[in-house]
Amino acid sequence: MLDVFGERDSVLRRVEELVQCEVVVRGNEILLRGGEVAVERAEAVFDGLVGLAEEGHNPTPETAERLYKMADGGGGREVLGDVILTHRGRRVAPKTRNQKAYTDAIRNHQVVFGIGPAGTGKTYLAVALAVEALNRGEVSRIILTRPAVEAGESLGFLPGDMMAKVDPYFRPLYDALYEMVDPAQFQGHLERGIIEIAPLAFMRGRTLNDAFIILDEAQNTSPQQMKMFLTRLGFGSKMVVTGDRTQVDLPKGRVSGLDDARRALTGVEGVSFVGLQRDDIVRSDLVMRIVDAYEGAEQGDGA
Repeated sequence: MLDVFGERDSVLRRVEELVQCEVVVRGNEILLRGGEVAVERAEAVFDGLVGLAEEGHNPTPETAERLYKMADGGGGREVLGDVILTHRGRRVAPKTRNQKAYTDAIRNHQVVFGIGPAGTGKTYLAVALAVEALNRGEVSRIILTRPAVEAGESLGFLPGDMMAKVDPYFRPLYDALYEMVDPAQFQGHLERGIIEIAPLAFMRGRTLNDAFIILDEAQNTSPQQMKMFLTRLGFGSKMVVTGDRTQVDLPKGRVSGLDDARRALTGVEGVSFVGLQRDDIVRSDLVMRIVDAYEGAEQGDGA
């Protein structure tokens, strides 16, 4: 019960704030009093917390919040307990049902498109699965790429060689990798080509075998670039394409390669499309409100 309730009963206090019923703790027993629906939801939360603690996880107040949000449909324990990898004591795992569907799709398909708003874990989970596949020997290298399209502003002339010029575009990918690979090992992987980070234009003419390939910010590709990228797929390889259809930085009138691929490839065997929604945002709650505000404004403009 100490593991379930958290340090200084922080998890228990968060559950009491969330559920709409009375929670009474007596030793190793939890008594719930209230309406049937409220008690059932509270019971689902505590069942999930107990199950996760028994599996060796350390529930947190955020864990309680996630279980509460998933209480109606069940399966919260299976979602939060699906640990992709552990690095420096930190576990990387999906936090919502859609994120679990996304990670399952990546494990079971050769080509997966993860489409959703900022903060839904599209890139982060893909990088985690790539590192896991590399650690398990399922692939021999990780290739990370994205189109070098500026987000609404011109950066002008940038000094240095080619990699120095494109480096700013790849910061989100570096950030994710730094959380999952030791710095010295990461640098060694870069030098030996085990991890490769390159602009999308550098993919032309290549055949990528035995690799885990991630294309980030795919909404900023052209249909021609997307087709070029997807046809690089070689034997023993897996591709993950991530993008946010609401953040297209292409010139007006240009068709996004992400939208074009969705129209052309839906239903193709071996290809999976997974949609992530505002409820899958795992950043600050303020990010959810910002996404909602922009979507409301765009719908108002459209009307």
